[in-house]
Amino acid sequence: MLAKRVIPCLDVHAGQVTRGQQFGRAESGGLRNVGDPVALALRYNDQGADELVFYDITASAHERATIVSVIEQVADQCFMPLTVGGGIRTVDDMWTMLRAGADKISINSSAIQNPDLIRAGAVKFGSQCIVVSIDTKKTGPDRWEVFLKGGRQPANLEAVEWARRACELGAGEIVLNSIDGDGMKSGYDLEITRRVAEAVPVPVVASGGAGNVEHMAEVLLVAKADAALAAGIFHSGEFTVAQAKACMAARGIPVRPLVALPAA
Repeated sequence: MLAKRVIPCLDVHAGQVTRGQQFGRAESGGLRNVGDPVALALRYNDQGADELVFYDITASAHERATIVSVIEQVADQCFMPLTVGGGIRTVDDMWTMLRAGADKISINSSAIQNPDLIRAGAVKFGSQCIVVSIDTKKTGPDRWEVFLKGGRQPANLEAVEWARRACELGAGEIVLNSIDGDGMKSGYDLEITRRVAEAVPVPVVASGGAGNVEHMAEVLLVAKADAALAAGIFHSGEFTVAQAKACMAARGIPVRPLVALPAA
């Protein structure tokens, strides 16, 4: 069995890492600053994170230089793979982030609005480089819908169907974000995570709802996710990446070695 991954996530707004609940936004006062992205990246590098995800939640052209600078600094000092998303609308945008030091590119709303962007990115850079991030919310007893524009607009897509389509177009990984669980610390949405993991041939990263390391182990065991992404429990210092891996190992989940490479 392949090793499962522990992935901290940094939502970057105006050069700082922020946190909110259920996709709360800066314009509504729903976000709070939690630290410097480079300093946090170095912390997770030292803790043995398998990967690190950056989301540029400002995602505007005039702020693009900020996230590029952050990625360049982190890539220069850390050894873990970096995934970058937010406001990436073209293959040229992808190339900008890859040149800055990203290993993978995450697309969300732009993939829904222009599905051929998935195919174009996969052809240019390889499927292993293209991550499709899906923001989903339970809207009925047995229905999870996809939302775009940071969870603000229904996409009129069902989550499992869209995940399948994204993979057909060339996505090499799916990140499944639960809008209901985001920042609530009540646990991942196990049911939709399991359904997507069973429906697609690529790795699925569970996101939204981690309140402790047991939740992270649970989504890997029960929902068959390939990786567990978390933010708040790591940023606050409640738990470390090493503690998450130790919990997983104790439950028989294969994880990569706990010892991290030193920062440069």
